[in-house]
Amino acid sequence: MTHRLTTTIALVALACAVAASAAAGDARKQLYQFRGELLNASSTSVQLQVEGGNHPALKVVIGQSQDQSFSVDGHTEFLIWSHGVPHVGTVSDLKQNDWVQVNIRAPFGSSLSQIEGTAAATVGDQGANQPGHAKPLYLYAGTVTGGQSGGHIALHVTGGNWRGLKSMLGQSLDQTFSYDDGTVFLLWQGKVPTVIAPSQLKAGDRITIRVRAAAGSTLAQVEATAANHVGDHEPGNPEADNG
Repeated sequence: MTHRLTTTIALVALACAVAASAAAGDARKQLYQFRGELLNASSTSVQLQVEGGNHPALKVVIGQSQDQSFSVDGHTEFLIWSHGVPHVGTVSDLKQNDWVQVNIRAPFGSSLSQIEGTAAATVGDQGANQPGHAKPLYLYAGTVTGGQSGGHIALHVTGGNWRGLKSMLGQSLDQTFSYDDGTVFLLWQGKVPTVIAPSQLKAGDRITIRVRAAAGSTLAQVEATAANHVGDHEPGNPEADNG
């Protein structure tokens, strides 16, 4: 009887050790969170136009294309949001152009290819309307004197959409806008955008800054709100964007 009890205790201890080891393994993994518009989805992958993410995710896409493909498998959970309430769905519930968030757990220091080769833990579909799009867009265009850092962008304003220009009435042309870990910096070369770091902006570059803020915000309130996107040499006529 004593022998059986000892064996049972040993097995319980072993199970606890295995569980603790597994938990420690998960703890050593980093959450890489990518957000953007869904380009395509299949039973093995979801392709995203990356528009945001947490700091580790945006760090690994610096120097890479804005369009990226992430792996999914039978263990990936698909959460479909409707009227603020999520329900579990399948990859077939994902719709092109929907706003999607991909969460991947991978070892710290993983490369983008390693992350993309790791099946996502969850994929959340928020629908066709990007979160925050209920707020008006304030767009500013201008030039910078070089790379930016510290969460601030010093911009010599030369244009903007009508909300941006209205907020500038009576103000200096030299203004400072905010960014955070969720702000995407894109360098456009022709029609191809590449993710860059704020420090990679160059003196004289023409920059567009997009901020979503409450209607009727003052310039100070807009500047205190982290930008959604910063575009370097953005093609076309972005100042016409009043969305």
